Amino acid sequence: MAYPPSPEPLPFPAFDAHTHLDALDMADEEAVASAVAVGVTRMVTVGTDLPSSRWSVECARLHDAVFAAVAIHPNDAGDVTESTIADIAHLATEPRVRAVGETGLDYYRDWADPEAQRRSFRAHIEIAKSTGKALMIHDRDAHDDVLRILAEDGPPERVIFHCFSGDAEMARLCAERGYYMSFAGNVTFTNATPLREAAAAAPPELMLVETDAPYLTPVPHRGKPNAPYLIPYTLRFLAGLKGLDDAAFAERLDLNGRAVFGAW
Repeated sequence: MAYPPSPEPLPFPAFDAHTHLDALDMADEEAVASAVAVGVTRMVTVGTDLPSSRWSVECARLHDAVFAAVAIHPNDAGDVTESTIADIAHLATEPRVRAVGETGLDYYRDWADPEAQRRSFRAHIEIAKSTGKALMIHDRDAHDDVLRILAEDGPPERVIFHCFSGDAEMARLCAERGYYMSFAGNVTFTNATPLREAAAAAPPELMLVETDAPYLTPVPHRGKPNAPYLIPYTLRFLAGLKGLDDAAFAERLDLNGRAVFGAW
């Protein structure tokens, strides 16, 4: 399936807080160049297992515009061993790694035992705390347990709910705890009213924008492959939802990104 045409370029720099460059049907060089061409000058490519985490680190070493996140996805938690966690912990010390993720809980898919997921999540929380990196959370139909485990174990200094999927009340709970909420292209879908209500409730100073590419391509290209160069659609949609000027919202997002991921 062909990628959509490029959107109108942003007249200011933006970034993609969560993408999977290894899963795109284009070379990482092309993905980076197409993003930079429309003003998306930074992106975080995210690992979901050891091979993709190692790939993400190498990709970040090759491209100034790319940073990495490393972890074992909750759907693969059944395969996690002490050795696996040790390998992720070692990767997390790399300077180009800016987050431990995506980790968390997924109760939507029955691909890993919930208790195994919870053990893996707790181990990743400890890695984030010991390395001083942000914790990037995958939370699908598991809000209560994710919040409970964070409270019990003590959260790292910076917590990101990737592809935020909660409602307005969940957004308020996250805001009270100082957790960042990263919104993907599904916030633009016509059937996403609860998610838009959550975005409306989220404080701008705790928001991020992501593609989760190649998934969740925003309107008007829903159903086609996603890539970091399509961030402008979601950024502009959220700015309008928040009643903010596009440039002012992008500047706020950039400040948030630097606070979460460190100096660009």
